[in-house]
Amino acid sequence: MKIERIAFFAGSFDPFTVGHESVVMRGLTLFDRIVIGIGINADKPQTSDIDDRVAGILEVFGDDPRIEVEPYSDLTWEAARRLGCTHLLRGARTVADFEYERTMADANRNLSGLETVILFTLPEHSFVSSSLIRDLQRHGADVTEFLP
Repeated sequence: MKIERIAFFAGSFDPFTVGHESVVMRGLTLFDRIVIGIGINADKPQTSDIDDRVAGILEVFGDDPRIEVEPYSDLTWEAARRLGCTHLLRGARTVADFEYERTMADANRNLSGLETVILFTLPEHSFVSSSLIRDLQRHGADVTEFLP
């Protein structure tokens, strides 16, 4: 029996950008499903309404059954575990973003046991651990774009 691999891609998504779209689309080559978690930012009153953000994401992905959208206000890893996700998926635009995400990945792994996959908006810069690549290959995922 194949274990379903679900990634939780979290953010405020205000607005949903081309970089986010790239990360989600490439994430679908690694995972069976992706839950896009929209953070509720009480500390950022300028953030648009949740319904507007959901509509923006659905406009990009339409009716793709592999993608779900879920607002959340708890900690990212807690939301991921609550929703049955097996991994966290994060996007990075720059090396500084990557360093921050890597630090957060270590913290999330220690707190929750969830591994984080960090995908740059430019595929050639993405980081996917070799152990994750082997695990994904065992489960039939297409990892060719992530191999050196």
